[in-house]
Amino acid sequence: MSQPASSKTFVLVHGAWHGGWCWRHVAGILRDEGHRVTTPTQTGLGERAHLMSREIALATFVSDIENHIVYEDLTDVVLVGHSFAGGVITGVADRIAERLDRLIYLDATLLESGETPMSRMPDDVVEERMKLAQETSSGLSLPAPSASAFGISDALQAAWVESKLTPHPFNTYLSALSLENPPANGMPADYIVCADPVYLPLEAARQRARQAGWPMHDLTSGHDAMVSAPQATADLIKLIAAG
Repeated sequence: MSQPASSKTFVLVHGAWHGGWCWRHVAGILRDEGHRVTTPTQTGLGERAHLMSREIALATFVSDIENHIVYEDLTDVVLVGHSFAGGVITGVADRIAERLDRLIYLDATLLESGETPMSRMPDDVVEERMKLAQETSSGLSLPAPSASAFGISDALQAAWVESKLTPHPFNTYLSALSLENPPANGMPADYIVCADPVYLPLEAARQRARQAGWPMHDLTSGHDAMVSAPQATADLIKLIAAG
């Protein structure tokens, strides 16, 4: 069955420690309005946690989403990346821009070619995460923080999130993004700031988005807006997608 003419195709990409599950409520809202929505999970996380490996790199995540879009025969995709997935959707746009309509960075990291996610973080955050990964898994993975680290204060939401978070493949933080084109590859790109509270490790990304002249949007939510404010998140994504 074909989609209504006004509908969009959304691919929602999760951040570190999460999986496609985190988009459940946002995806439900969008689907109820007639949009096509997919929420792929990247290798080693969520329901794919059994694939955890030291070989998982940032390029693996990019291939996960590239292949998902290609094998699902998706076109005119509004590609949304949350947090860590900012680097992922940048990589996807570099490879298959012809299948995409626009990019939306939801409180997400912004990387240029040759940069690693760690290279865009404050020194104290890097030091802490390196230590945690080594102490908990000899560098294999980074343990998940509490839900409060993502700005979630509601007890039921926090319990749900913490029951599903999984350790994150650490090599994805240390491996570089490789691009053949400038970030966003000439595509329309918008940046959403989760502003209540602001997620401090992403200040460099926010500055880079402003310097690039991208449209900036504030969302009254903590970092995990798809969990704590699903209706507002869905509404803003739709508004941006409508151009």
